[in-house]
Amino acid sequence: MSEYLALFMFISVCLVLLSGYPVALSLAGTALLFAFIGNHFGYFDSDFLEALPNRLYGIMENETLIAVPLFVFMGIMLERSKVAEGLLETMASLFGSLRGGLGISVTIVGMLLAASTGIIGATVVTMGLLALPTMLRRGYDPAIAAGTICASGTLGQIIPPSIVLVLLGDVLSSAYQQAQLDMGIFSPETVSVGDLFAGALLPGLMLVGLYLIYIFSMAWLKPQSMPNNPEAETPFQSGLVLRVIKVLLPPLLLIVSVLGSIMVGLATPTEAASVGAMGAIILALLSGEFTYQRLLEVMRSTVRVTSMVFLIFIGASIFSLVFRGFGGDDIVAELLNNLPGGVFTAMLVVMVLMFLLGFILDFIEITFVVVPIVGPILLAMGLDPVWLGVMIAINLQTSFLTPPFGFALFYLRGVAPKAVTTMHIYKGVMPFIAIQLIGLCLIAYWPSIATWLPAKIYG
Repeated sequence: MSEYLALFMFISVCLVLLSGYPVALSLAGTALLFAFIGNHFGYFDSDFLEALPNRLYGIMENETLIAVPLFVFMGIMLERSKVAEGLLETMASLFGSLRGGLGISVTIVGMLLAASTGIIGATVVTMGLLALPTMLRRGYDPAIAAGTICASGTLGQIIPPSIVLVLLGDVLSSAYQQAQLDMGIFSPETVSVGDLFAGALLPGLMLVGLYLIYIFSMAWLKPQSMPNNPEAETPFQSGLVLRVIKVLLPPLLLIVSVLGSIMVGLATPTEAASVGAMGAIILALLSGEFTYQRLLEVMRSTVRVTSMVFLIFIGASIFSLVFRGFGGDDIVAELLNNLPGGVFTAMLVVMVLMFLLGFILDFIEITFVVVPIVGPILLAMGLDPVWLGVMIAINLQTSFLTPPFGFALFYLRGVAPKAVTTMHIYKGVMPFIAIQLIGLCLIAYWPSIATWLPAKIYG
């Protein structure tokens, strides 16, 4: 009976979330309600909840998680300092004379913003406000314009430094150690956030390359859908090259300083995040957009986002404790281990489940609730933790693009002009969903796309 209660609890929390209640309170409240019912009827041992203070203290002591508010601060500061606006204008000037040049510009800026901010909602909204009206004025097909912006905006999910990868790396590290202990390995190896950053870099750049190939193809096959701008400046026009260097160099230096310091071992992700936060302040000062009032706004936004993340973490800790108390992890392990096809089928089932959950849960909830349950089981089957983390991140990125519930679609719908309908957005993201799935298949077939760089850097 306790196993059924674990299943009912999982279904109940999904229904509560669909009804619109706050995530952290839904996770904790549903879990405590089921714990009370289970304890009353003798199916749940309340001693499991006594482990909660230790778990919360572990969250407070976790130095890796200090990177979260720092990266959030960095992203919000860059968003408010109009770095995106400068990048879009300059890239549009650089590629505007090419057919599909604006689409190329949006993709490249999306990549740079992903590596600078890592905040998906902010990137989609910013580019929707700045680039979408311009693309429509230039005669771009509304579906292609909307799809390009949504897909480029979600690159912050996979291109480091990403808040998603910080949280996922921390959870996978615990899952990997637990998997090894379950296998009788009492001196377990570890996987770090830096490993996941290195592992996600090449897959992220691969996705950008696939996006650009699609845009070039559409510009060639359907030139009327992506017209060029004959009045645009040419790359060799006087002053343009200097302007490009002036706009591109500061964010590129920031990206290199943050990522480079992690990958060459000069800094931990937390230390690199502090460098990024300071670098974002310097960029805001250089752009002339830094004021005391803006600093206060950024700090307040950082506190709000960080509080939300950690409150969800607490709710997820309560949920996972009660789920384990009902024996839910044993059910999941038995189910995945007994599937026909072994590890391939188990991985496929988990990927499909996470994809579907991505419609109703944000990446934070999936990272804190689902990954601790399925992660140790999959890793005990012999999967590489870095490869698994990259697959999960890209899978969630795909679900955020998929109609009708994809979060990126809602973000763009909220700022898109009336000329862009919901069907335009749905139609526009379909090719990019196919590209994401192709990317997932390539990484599944050649795991070295994700594992080669970490092995090369960290041995």
